[in-house]
Amino acid sequence: MLGLDVKSFAVAGSIVIFILGLEMVLGIEFFKSDGDVKASTVVPLAFPLIAGSGTLTTIMSLKANYGVYTILIAIVLNLVVIYTVLKSLSGISKLLGPSGLIAIRKFFGVILLAISVKIFAANAAGLLSHQ
Repeated sequence: MLGLDVKSFAVAGSIVIFILGLEMVLGIEFFKSDGDVKASTVVPLAFPLIAGSGTLTTIMSLKANYGVYTILIAIVLNLVVIYTVLKSLSGISKLLGPSGLIAIRKFFGVILLAISVKIFAANAAGLLSHQ
């Protein structure tokens, strides 16, 4: 109805994922959160990416490169991992400590940046030639 295709969502999603990765690596806050320090560690990272617009954007971006069954299997496996991590979050944070949590955040930020660049590179050329 709007004339948008999957490649458009993939490029837009890659930009959102890129910004989230920059937040994690650089410590700059593009998407504002509440002032609670404990909530700002878990909520902006976990919940918008699990059940927010970031999830829809990521799924639409992946749809441009992968099949439906591959995505469904990945979602189920991801839910198991997310559930396990969230249930053991207090133990993980005690084990790693504040500096360990910062290092993990930066590491996964770089992973997000790499994923976003790959999705962008795979779909941007198709947008430009699709005019």
